[in-house]
Amino acid sequence: MSEPRLVEVRRNVLKQNDIMARALREQFRAKGVYVVSLVSSPGSGKTTFLEKTLTELQPRYRVAALVGDLATENDAVRLARSKAPVKQITTGTLCHLEAAMVENAMQGWNLPELDFLFIENVGNLVCPSSYDLGENLRLVLMSVTEGEDKPLKYPTIFNSADVAVVTKNDLASAAEFDWNAAQANIQAVRPGMQIFRVSAKTGEGMEECLNFFGQRLAEQRAVART
Repeated sequence: MSEPRLVEVRRNVLKQNDIMARALREQFRAKGVYVVSLVSSPGSGKTTFLEKTLTELQPRYRVAALVGDLATENDAVRLARSKAPVKQITTGTLCHLEAAMVENAMQGWNLPELDFLFIENVGNLVCPSSYDLGENLRLVLMSVTEGEDKPLKYPTIFNSADVAVVTKNDLASAAEFDWNAAQANIQAVRPGMQIFRVSAKTGEGMEECLNFFGQRLAEQRAVART
């Protein structure tokens, strides 16, 4: 008897989140901020990738980051090494970020002073797929050490993302990672999805990724001027 009630509650929660996410997206657009969210499983190299991204983008752009975790501020401390403004969102028992958390965390930030806002979601390949955060672009990351079949095991998170990033490419040979199989699996789940192969450690593929972000920001601003 309780199942229909649980389904209804979930629908209401998602509806409220979508309403707030739309308001956030409009706010970001009006202030000229391009928002990128990152989703992945724990240990995929998401924080390392983001630290490298913040560090490399700063000479060209004004960047900031929000980072979500169930507990600790470890990731925020790591990202702060980039010298970019960073805030930690501690979710407690929640396995994902929600639009309301993003809105609360931005209090005190002057959005017109930013070009990019990066949002690192909680390490999870299930729950984050259902929650819009008002982002312009969602990246799903998978590392070469996780295996080529990640997209087949978690198709929803890949379907809800815009771009895939294969991380830790410097370990591909040691992990016996089959790039062709991984690429085929991603395309089977999300046909036409753009894929970047990167190593935050060596810098391989990072410049291509950063240029992509810059191009997206330029496109958004061109549309805003018309």
